[in-house]
Amino acid sequence: MSDSPIASREAALRLALAARALDGLDVRAFVGALTDRLGTPITEAKLTDVTVEDLREVLAGDFAEQGCHVSANDAQLKAAVRLLWGVGVEADDFPGVEPYGEGDMPGSLRVAVAANRGEHLDGHFGSCDRFLIYQVGRDEIRLVAVRSTAETHDAEDKNAARAALIGDCQIVYVQSIGGPAAAKVVRADVHPVKKPTGGLAREVLAELQGRLDSPPPWLARIMGVPAASLARFEAAIDAEETT
Repeated sequence: MSDSPIASREAALRLALAARALDGLDVRAFVGALTDRLGTPITEAKLTDVTVEDLREVLAGDFAEQGCHVSANDAQLKAAVRLLWGVGVEADDFPGVEPYGEGDMPGSLRVAVAANRGEHLDGHFGSCDRFLIYQVGRDEIRLVAVRSTAETHDAEDKNAARAALIGDCQIVYVQSIGGPAAAKVVRADVHPVKKPTGGLAREVLAELQGRLDSPPPWLARIMGVPAASLARFEAAIDAEETT
């Protein structure tokens, strides 16, 4: 992974949406082609200057001067260019980050959520556009970062790069994740949780929040506290020893 991001977070969103508009064009190839033309980092200002003809040439690649046919039709190209310009991209699609300083929420967990839009759990680990990073405490859920996955597309091992991107988290929620990817996540000391139905990120995290006072064994290990059943057993022993 490069030391500096390939694209700003807003530009990464536009790139991902434009790739979808082009019949699900491979995002990695698309970003690579635009990087060759625009240079890094790709910014919103650079994307605003892209024209339909520019995009047609980018997609045609080395055969652009020969009039190579591009599979995307004119309507798709125009739609993609508008998205690159930011037209129709909802302002709240990248949710606002809340201020946070280390130690602000004692006893809280750092949790990543695989997302493609807004504050939704709607992403596959290996293909989501970004990870939403939350601090989850007993009394508060705070969004502390939004991390674009654009910079992982050129990584030799994309799964390892994505795992490193959320390496400071203890849990990652995804709609789906493959076995090899899950192994990379676990190796990064992050616990993957699959929720195929997805949903609003804060509602999913509220379920987690409600289990903090009486955590199941897997969550207790992450929190470094006894599991609920073990805690009751230890309390009974303590009671006997004090009588």
